[in-house]
Amino acid sequence: MMQNGHLEQTAEKKLVLFSGRGYPELAERIGERLDVSLGDVDLRSFSGGEVYARYGESIRGSDVFIVQSLCDRVNGLTVNDNLMELFVMIDAAKRASAESIVVVIPWFAYSRQDRKTKPREPITARLVASMLRQAGAKRVMTMDLHVGQIEGFFSFPVDHLTAMRTFVDYFTNQGFRDACDAVVVAPDVGEAKVAKRLADHLSLPWAIVNKIRRQPGQSEVTHVIGEVADKRVIMIDDLIDTAGTLVNAADSLVECGATEVYACATHPVFSGPAYERIDGSVIKEVVVTDTLPLKTDEPRNKIKVLTIAPLLADTIRNVFFDDSVSEVFMGENQLF
Repeated sequence: MMQNGHLEQTAEKKLVLFSGRGYPELAERIGERLDVSLGDVDLRSFSGGEVYARYGESIRGSDVFIVQSLCDRVNGLTVNDNLMELFVMIDAAKRASAESIVVVIPWFAYSRQDRKTKPREPITARLVASMLRQAGAKRVMTMDLHVGQIEGFFSFPVDHLTAMRTFVDYFTNQGFRDACDAVVVAPDVGEAKVAKRLADHLSLPWAIVNKIRRQPGQSEVTHVIGEVADKRVIMIDDLIDTAGTLVNAADSLVECGATEVYACATHPVFSGPAYERIDGSVIKEVVVTDTLPLKTDEPRNKIKVLTIAPLLADTIRNVFFDDSVSEVFMGENQLF
């Protein structure tokens, strides 16, 4: 079924890969890894703002994989535009008699709205999961959900993938493994388990930055739990939004004696002043993946992008052939 790393399909099974307009460049990279060309689909927005989709080829009996990262303000589309386009593509595939429909959502927008924190609030992450099922999706692949419990919002299989191995390989190549002058730091208590996992993989100690969150997007660092003096620090998080928390934590770590500060996160949301904050911060390098595209007109000197296309392609291949997804991640595709 595999020859020279290429996908060899059978008469009984046919894989077709399509991309929404949210982030077609990532879909192209996935297709190249699979040696599969992106399928023909006509996607457009009418003058009134309504979304339209029509597949330009027969997908009857096919295993359809739709790649759509829920980006904001990319190709003129908002998060909600991309989400609605995904629903329309799923519905069109269902009505075109696809055998199965798997949606690949590298960045799962609304994942931070996973619970009620105040009266009369929605749980939007669950709403999106329900809408995907209602549209006709049979399986979801996504990267590093904000909280792993979101998997429970789905009534069908979810492949919760992680970029952990990607970060481990990168920092190993940068000389951090077993280094006596390095430490992994969680930027808040919620990321402690993730920081410990990265620290274990790199054979390093770990620490926690304790903070108080005043309101969404604003936090205040109170103290650092652990030893960071005279150490190179790697902070790890699932996403970076406005970068305010990240930059404040980096300042606190330097005040506590850290010699260098690195940061890594799967999702570069980078909204508002994020680029300027990172560029003007004490952080030496911010390592992210390409679950979301970066803006080309913003300062990016300190930002390093690692592709997760090989991980997604290998997972798509294993799902298509009914092989183990855990094998792709050495059993670590559960919680980031």
